[in-house]
Amino acid sequence: MPANPDVSFLDHLPQNLALLFLDRVAKSPNAEAFRFPVGEAWESVTWNQVGRRVTHLAAGLLSLGMTGGQRVAIASGTRYEWVLADLAIMCAGLATTTVYPSTNAEDTAYIVSDSESQVVFAEDDTQVAKLRERRHEIPTVQKVVVFEGEADGEWVIGLDDLAALGEKHVVEHPDVVAERARAIAPDDLATLIYTSGTTGRPKGVRLLHRGWVYEGAAIQAQDILHEDDLQFLWLPLSHSFGKVLLSAQLACGFATAIDGRVEKIVDNLGVVKPTFMGAAPRIFEKAHARIVTMTASEGGAKEKIFQQAFKVGIEVDRRKREGLSIPLSLKLQHRLFDKLVFSKVRERFGGRVRFFISGSAALNSEIAGWFHAAGILILEGYGMTEDCAGATVNHPENYKMGTVGPALPGAEVRIGEGGEVQLRGPHIMAGYHNLPEKTAEAFTEDGWLRTGDKGELDADGFLTITGRIKELFKTSGGKYIAPPAIESKFKALCPYASQFMVFGAERNFVVALITLDPDAMAGWAEENGMAGKDYTEIVRSPQVKEMVAGYVEQLNGRLNRWETIKKWEILDHDLTIESGELTPSMKVKRSVVEDNNKQLIDSFYS
Repeated sequence: MPANPDVSFLDHLPQNLALLFLDRVAKSPNAEAFRFPVGEAWESVTWNQVGRRVTHLAAGLLSLGMTGGQRVAIASGTRYEWVLADLAIMCAGLATTTVYPSTNAEDTAYIVSDSESQVVFAEDDTQVAKLRERRHEIPTVQKVVVFEGEADGEWVIGLDDLAALGEKHVVEHPDVVAERARAIAPDDLATLIYTSGTTGRPKGVRLLHRGWVYEGAAIQAQDILHEDDLQFLWLPLSHSFGKVLLSAQLACGFATAIDGRVEKIVDNLGVVKPTFMGAAPRIFEKAHARIVTMTASEGGAKEKIFQQAFKVGIEVDRRKREGLSIPLSLKLQHRLFDKLVFSKVRERFGGRVRFFISGSAALNSEIAGWFHAAGILILEGYGMTEDCAGATVNHPENYKMGTVGPALPGAEVRIGEGGEVQLRGPHIMAGYHNLPEKTAEAFTEDGWLRTGDKGELDADGFLTITGRIKELFKTSGGKYIAPPAIESKFKALCPYASQFMVFGAERNFVVALITLDPDAMAGWAEENGMAGKDYTEIVRSPQVKEMVAGYVEQLNGRLNRWETIKKWEILDHDLTIESGELTPSMKVKRSVVEDNNKQLIDSFYS
């Protein structure tokens, strides 16, 4: 990627997402667009088939009397029907409101009401039940369209019912969808994504057609994804990271295999054999931990070969990145270990992955280095809902591990007061829905988006994120602590860790709360005579405390004296979205965890 990338593509951006989609259907009518699970098999559809279905669904929405800019909500997990609904909303000149399927009934009603959504696409009876429970709070909703579940033929109809309405409408108004698509302006609202804040009501981020179109075009301009690529998509489409990958698909024309079931990711990768995938760091941490613990359980020669392979692989990788020569003996060892170990690691991910894209939170550089040593490239990127998910990203031909890459072509990044990362470009939100004061707070006086993240830019324009400004704290001794840096180091060391949360603001030393991964601990229990015992009994056992203590000791050996963890405790449960301690995008709600465990944290200092 050149230091000053070509931005001429900005002069030829499609007018809106609807036209971007219709153009893709016209360009690639018979090419595969999506594949999705049906029972145990996978079904595939072409762009032409998607175009026909989307046209009927869009016309169905228009037949209900909806007009330009009105909102339609989608309350569903990631699945093919989510994509159809979103594209239909775009082509009808309407705007998508996203609702995570894990959102409770109260917040679902708030989002639907605040957005004034007229129609809701609901995944199943569970989502419909939330809407029925709060129907008096969502008076604007005239229809609920259910993907799979019971329809009553009145307020709740099926997806096929909506398509049938659309087919009839198209017969009467043949060009209605194309006409509506051409009428959408670049600055028209495309999406309302409600951020899952750690306190208070979620805020609706207003994202425009020009933002999503720009994101897709900027990715296409970097020439990293092509029509012959295959994406595996599991990310929540209610989150901007998942949504931006749809924009990239429309711009670049690759096919996507889609299945939002997180527990099926590894199995699906082996079947689908994608060439790339986007994921949050937790997925890479779990995969790394699973491979390491499985090998350790086998012990003997296999474990020794595995450990020596990665020792050699990491050394070869270091020499390559530093431009050093690689001795012949090291080359020969690496070639042998690639056959014995690294090729098997790559095969677990389908064997065809060109690169992964990691976003949503910081990826530990040691874990990234471990994957890289095995021949798997993880490109870190950076963004937030307020900038359509993509602000910076590393390039397969020009990347720096530990950074989140340079700004996308046509976008800008600067470091503002207090080290804050600030953004400007076509991808920036129009503001928060119905919240003018919050919108004003989000921007500097000269119009740059304030991210709340602390970072540094190097001489080549590569950005490094060093933490959330609000998460940085100072001990009573006056030393600043960056919790994410410490937390990611522990998760790289301990393959059983799920979460490691550091506290100590205005205290005289640093403490931690630890949760362990249930899947990894089930395997540990098998190996240590505790098979069949429940999670709480396992993690409270003296053996586990002794095991974790060893990893904390290793961590402390890598930290400055004032950062070391003096006291810690393992929680008797892992954090979950359902408990309210994780956001739907798998970020820790630190303040919630701290409030829930205030007595325990205070006891560390008594």
